Amino acid sequence: MKADELNDALQHGGFAATVDHACLRLVLDTNAVLDWLLFRDQGFAPISSALASGAAVALTSEACLEELRRVLNYPEFKLDVPRQIELLQQYRRHVALVDVVDERAAPGGDASSDVIPRCKDPDDQKFLLLAAQQGAILVTKDKLLLQLARRVAKGGRFLILRPDILVQRYLTLPI
Repeated sequence: MKADELNDALQHGGFAATVDHACLRLVLDTNAVLDWLLFRDQGFAPISSALASGAAVALTSEACLEELRRVLNYPEFKLDVPRQIELLQQYRRHVALVDVVDERAAPGGDASSDVIPRCKDPDDQKFLLLAAQQGAILVTKDKLLLQLARRVAKGGRFLILRPDILVQRYLTLPI
């Protein structure tokens, strides 16, 4: 029953966010989402405000949502099903769901390997692919992803930034 309820939370209820190409486009990895919504990390307050105001939009994919659903069910978080559903629905209200094409499976194969490097953690590849295809900023504290930041910045398609650096560079008004 638990898995059915969580899957239902993923399948039903619309995504409130829409993609405005003029706003800041963000991809939050699963740990960033947990820091923001579950742990209420105050470092995410400016990001949350930007999302609420429409100055930024968070983007996600089916694969990223599925990972979040799975992680919320980890026993160490001690979240009951209603709380897991609440967090999933809260997240869905702030994100736009977009399609992601696995470029390795597309004709021509791995043409973007110079722009989208392989992460040492294969579970993080979906976030790199999503950010690259959407021209977004991947927001993360993950050390393996952050190790790729300079390399992807040289490619010019997307950025990888820690939340505090995102806030400093893009969400802080000049004095």
